[in-house]
Amino acid sequence: MSRTRITAFVSSVLALGFVAAPAHAQDASRAAENGGIHVSGWMGKIDAREAENGMTLENASLVSAGDGLHVTTGPAVAYWNESNTASGDYTVTATFHEAEYMSLNSHPHPYGLFIGGSGMGTDSQSYLYCAAYGSGAFIVRGFGPEAFQMNGRRPEAHDAVNQAAGQGEPVIQEISMSVHGGMVECAINGTTVASYPVGDVVADGRLQSTDGIYGVRFGHNTEAVVTGLSVQSH
Repeated sequence: MSRTRITAFVSSVLALGFVAAPAHAQDASRAAENGGIHVSGWMGKIDAREAENGMTLENASLVSAGDGLHVTTGPAVAYWNESNTASGDYTVTATFHEAEYMSLNSHPHPYGLFIGGSGMGTDSQSYLYCAAYGSGAFIVRGFGPEAFQMNGRRPEAHDAVNQAAGQGEPVIQEISMSVHGGMVECAINGTTVASYPVGDVVADGRLQSTDGIYGVRFGHNTEAVVTGLSVQSH
């Protein structure tokens, strides 16, 4: 290959890099309108990396939506009410209505439930969460207080997770997290998508216990309404 053609090739690659960079940068967390918590008794905390980038809890929004909660982010965040606790064997359930898939982002971002919350609101808080994507995938992750992954670093596709027909289209996910028989499970739309021994979840750098506060967890730049948040003891 001649020097001229090599130079042209390198220039083309560099040009593509410069074009791609702004698209990636556009996915930075953006402050939500009507930011802050506007539901009595509820609290929240954004991820440490979001705070390091200058975001605050006021950059995400939690408001009432009938009997449910309307969440708009903003930074990735967990919301909870301290009266919502679960212990022993139990199942926490909620339904997430994403009215316009990817309305605030250029690719799918997750939302879901967390359980086993301890030290919530502090820098040492820990919890385990299961979250769905409108693309048909899910993740099981947590903080202990450092982030950890239960099903790998990338979202895992599963037929049980509903897929939106396209960007701007609605999608609904019913998510539950259960502790029973020495196992921790996540079910989406009635199908168990992940199951782990309690000993894999309650461990150094992970949860202190599966007993604790439960609530909701949203990735950044995402909007959905949560209904039917409840717990059932077994």
